[in-house]
Amino acid sequence: MKLPLVHFFETSFGRISEKHFILVRLHGGGVAGDGECVAEQDPYYGAETNETVWHIITGFIAPRVVGVEFAHPRDVFPALKAIRGHNMAKAAVEMAAWDLFARQQNASLSRVLGGARARIASGVSIGIQDSLDELGAKVERELAAGYRRIKIKIKPGWDVDAVSLIRDRFGSIPLMVDANAAYELNDAEHLARLDAFDLMMIEQPLDYDDIADHARLQRQIRTPICLDESIKTVRSAEDAIAAGACRIINIKPGRMGGFREAIRLHDLCASHGIPVWHGGMLESGIGRAANIHLSTLENFSLPGDVAASKRYFNPDVIDPPIEVASDGTIGVPRGPGLGVSIVDERIERATLRHAAFELSAIGGI
Repeated sequence: MKLPLVHFFETSFGRISEKHFILVRLHGGGVAGDGECVAEQDPYYGAETNETVWHIITGFIAPRVVGVEFAHPRDVFPALKAIRGHNMAKAAVEMAAWDLFARQQNASLSRVLGGARARIASGVSIGIQDSLDELGAKVERELAAGYRRIKIKIKPGWDVDAVSLIRDRFGSIPLMVDANAAYELNDAEHLARLDAFDLMMIEQPLDYDDIADHARLQRQIRTPICLDESIKTVRSAEDAIAAGACRIINIKPGRMGGFREAIRLHDLCASHGIPVWHGGMLESGIGRAANIHLSTLENFSLPGDVAASKRYFNPDVIDPPIEVASDGTIGVPRGPGLGVSIVDERIERATLRHAAFELSAIGGI
């Protein structure tokens, strides 16, 4: 599918004006469940792309799930163990299975996942802007909309001055920065300049798959390091925590392979006193709703990147869209499964390519 963004979004690895993504729909027991894949067109955030996901799902995952009876959606991820890596492809199918299961149970996805909150705290992520004045204006608008935490993207040449402007203009608002692996360990002295601004955290400053250098950097700066791209498995999180590479972890189920592994990561962090929050990948309302439900788990103690739909897509593929209240919170959808109403006509209009798989179509299992 392809949806135009309301405004361009820029990170340290580029600018996009439209979102390309894959939607997976699973049918069973007379109902359907949906999962949105977080992979992008380009292999810049991670190795997977829409094309690799399409290849893996159609060629390898579909034959392992179509026509197969699972007692619980937590059993889907282990069933895909023979496929090495490709967590984003696995997650799209696994998360659709959780939605399907919750709908079969006529239960909210949050309850099936083990969450208890009725509302979650919302933060907002602001991309790199064309000027500091534009950045200041954007932060002002988001604070007026009620968001409880501001995150800005940074890169070399767009970091200290940007943070300084926000602190000078808006005072001690909850503020964090996200580097998307734009720096190297020899930038430690420069990154230490951010300590003066009392940031909540600096997210993924170093290489996308690094743990060791992040541990070295954390010993050289006061600002807590949050890991995102480096945490692809529960094992990698165990290694990072043991090494002292981070004090906070960003959980994205799409990066982990789905809800099962995201819950295991959540529980691991809770047992070590590591707070977590839910990141975002410019999801449509389908993926955004999934993020909301997972964020109801207890150790999601920091506002996540789960913002209103209208910041990104207008219209969204769901109606009504995700809204943020004036107090900076989002209500958890109450209906079965994801609890949102998907507008099929908008799905059809945004669809670029479609494939359907039944037992007979893949030669049996």
